[in-house]
Amino acid sequence: MTYRLFPLAIVGAYLLGSIPFGLLIARAHGKDLRAIGSGNIGATNVSRALGRRWAYFCFVLDVLKGLAPMLATLPLAKAASAHSQGEEVALLWLWLAVGCAAIAGHIFPIYVKFKGGKGVATSFGVGLGLWPYFTVCAAVFAVTWVAVVLTWRYVSLASIAASVVFPLALILAIILVPGWEFGSLWPVVVTAVAIPVMVILRHRENIKRLLAGTESKILES
Repeated sequence: MTYRLFPLAIVGAYLLGSIPFGLLIARAHGKDLRAIGSGNIGATNVSRALGRRWAYFCFVLDVLKGLAPMLATLPLAKAASAHSQGEEVALLWLWLAVGCAAIAGHIFPIYVKFKGGKGVATSFGVGLGLWPYFTVCAAVFAVTWVAVVLTWRYVSLASIAASVVFPLALILAIILVPGWEFGSLWPVVVTAVAIPVMVILRHRENIKRLLAGTESKILES
């Protein structure tokens, strides 16, 4: 029964992740987010269009798109403890697939012709929900993100830096935490590397602007 429920959860996570909250928030205020600033549908561009309050609201909703599916399928994933190591790894892959589906939905949303955001907030939500393996790492991600934003005021640089730190924090945790063995957690490590690579690729244009010194800052006085 556990295995049969995961395909439904994966589809549901993708459909939830596809909801373009930033676009909907801006449209409710009579604005087309794609015609403003970077044209991105994420919280950073919502800030440019509507201010920080609505950007924070959008960010929370985008985080929940990743967090909710992970929490909903947590009981299914935890059923792995009663299985062999092979079955435990298989169930862990399926749980990770739920999170990746939510992220894919945000980046390639079916409702808006597969043109979505960069996936940072939704990835953060997935990290918070994948207890306990990603949760502490997600906290390290958040601290790094805030520190970089407050220091250099570039959201894109913060997202890239935090994404690089994320898998490093996980690898350190596997080394230090008793009972965390690479043999059963290697799917988590692979995903922890793959998601930051995806985030960095989605920031290609931002990287070019950072190198050219033309990237927009936030928290300007």
